[in-house]
Amino acid sequence: MRIALLIPIHDHGDTIAEVVEGLASAGLPCLIVDDGSGPATQEALEQVAKERPFVEVLRLSSNGGKGAALKSGYRAALARGFTHVVQLDADGQHDPRDVPRFVDALRRATGALVLGVPVFDASAPRVRIYARQISRVLVWLACGSRVVPDPLCGFRGLPLAPVVALLDRVPTGDWMDFDPELAVRLVWDGLDVVALPTRVIYRAGGLSHFSLARDYPRLASLYTRLIAARLGRLPARLAGAGERNGNA
Repeated sequence: MRIALLIPIHDHGDTIAEVVEGLASAGLPCLIVDDGSGPATQEALEQVAKERPFVEVLRLSSNGGKGAALKSGYRAALARGFTHVVQLDADGQHDPRDVPRFVDALRRATGALVLGVPVFDASAPRVRIYARQISRVLVWLACGSRVVPDPLCGFRGLPLAPVVALLDRVPTGDWMDFDPELAVRLVWDGLDVVALPTRVIYRAGGLSHFSLARDYPRLASLYTRLIAARLGRLPARLAGAGERNGNA
């Protein structure tokens, strides 16, 4: 079992050095996927990679979205011989001291999806918390259960083989809709879910790429498609259950 850290980044040059410094004690290789950042962040990443030998930077030529960056990161990590990744954001919202907990969860359940469950403090905008509740309910409908406690948290641990196999098989979103879609589809593929509460901080003046005008419509479209797809599966499942009961 080989685990790497994975961080997608777009123009978070002000926080990435602090994030990487907090990860140094984990003793894991770190792959940072630069999603078309500007010169200032590119310079910060060059300095981080120079000072921290455990860091490798994979630079994408243009900004394709968080989902696109993560997909590139998963494939790159698998090609480098890693079996699992612990991913977290570059903006400093996630507590790097929790990385060992995610690693331990992956070691205990090697085929499971380990999802962070945000524990918010007073810094969290109320509108974002309320919106997350809506996302949770819609994802529960898509999964047919409450197995996914929070579909939007970017702090998670993943087994790479089933993730990349899914990406090879099914087109997925490239932006903020990717994290919830991946969680739902992995549940549909039969992966167990391990939930880990983790502290999330919204920093004053922090840079967020989440856009109400852009990302909420994407999420609404995603949840509609996922729920419709699940409803389309129900007749076949019910027929299969009936056949099994009839043969009992």
